[in-house]
Amino acid sequence: MSTTAVEQPGGGGGIAGAGIDDNAPGTTAAPQESSSESSSSSPAPATMEEASPPKVDKPESSALKSFLSGGVGGVCVVLVGHPLDLIKVRIQTASPSMQSSAVTLFRDTFRKEGVAGLYRGVSAPLVAVTPIFALSFWGYDIGKRTVKYLDEEGSGAGSNHVAVGGGGSPYAFSIPQLVAAGGLSAIPTTAIAAPSERIKCLLQVQANEIAAGGKARYGGMMDCGKDLLRTGGMRSLYRGSFATLARDGPGSMAWFGVYELTKRELMRVQGIDPSAGQLSPSAILTAGGLAGMACWCVAIPPDVLKSRFQTAPEGKYNGMYDVYTHLMKEEGPSALFKGMRPALIRAFPANAACFFGMEVARNALSFMD
Repeated sequence: MSTTAVEQPGGGGGIAGAGIDDNAPGTTAAPQESSSESSSSSPAPATMEEASPPKVDKPESSALKSFLSGGVGGVCVVLVGHPLDLIKVRIQTASPSMQSSAVTLFRDTFRKEGVAGLYRGVSAPLVAVTPIFALSFWGYDIGKRTVKYLDEEGSGAGSNHVAVGGGGSPYAFSIPQLVAAGGLSAIPTTAIAAPSERIKCLLQVQANEIAAGGKARYGGMMDCGKDLLRTGGMRSLYRGSFATLARDGPGSMAWFGVYELTKRELMRVQGIDPSAGQLSPSAILTAGGLAGMACWCVAIPPDVLKSRFQTAPEGKYNGMYDVYTHLMKEEGPSALFKGMRPALIRAFPANAACFFGMEVARNALSFMD
């Protein structure tokens, strides 16, 4: 049985506790007098419980706060990263005869279509990205609670653990636990991310067809969504959901894992207490940017397959494996990494902005804990 001793305020070092094993039933006041006399003649040796302050469980970070701050981070990531995301999708979906470098595509798009062209299709991710990132950070919060619940060893403190969790919770998560929580965060986001990605990719590829002299099929995000529902129902709208999860699951594991690991190392270098200190803005931006690059290094191959599958005519592919076999036969393994350069160029500033916006929002919403 664990015994908890708590120092009484103003008690002159006296200890009051429940279930102290050394006291036998029926103990009279005599032992207390002896103890008092002993403590007046010589100080009692300090116990481990007296030497360190008692641990008090602080309230966990609010899941609603994680949801709202994640939404703020999502808006930041779209505003900063959409132009290069547009270039990435156009590289991934262009025919081999029309391949161009990221710099050439960016320059040509800006010259022909201006700033509006660089933000073509932004309405779908901007509308959907707030709940997507909100769900992602909420899912990460729930994922951390899940792995904490499953951890039979309690706090899990140790040299390979990093203290996290807003609200100053004494529990410490290991990096593998945080990686697992990141993977769990991808599950709820897929419900919104899959149709949003489908619409976004179709609108971006449509611009290629218009540039080649074709006509626009969709008038915008809402028109595209309605057309998909009218022609193929919910199945068409959610086409590529498994591919989206296959991309976002491993990607989120790398995203959150690298961010938390980088934060820990930056805290160690700066001498900041992770349970009480705050990272500098430059440290947050660095950790977020590196996390974004790590995410896309893992996620770009399934993202290529997803983009091909979601933008292909109905019936061209039977599934993701069919996309893979066609890609290997026609273009080879290097095709799996198409769009890597613009994805990585976009990843650092976009995800740096995302995590910075999220951290600022969390601080502003600290009253919710």
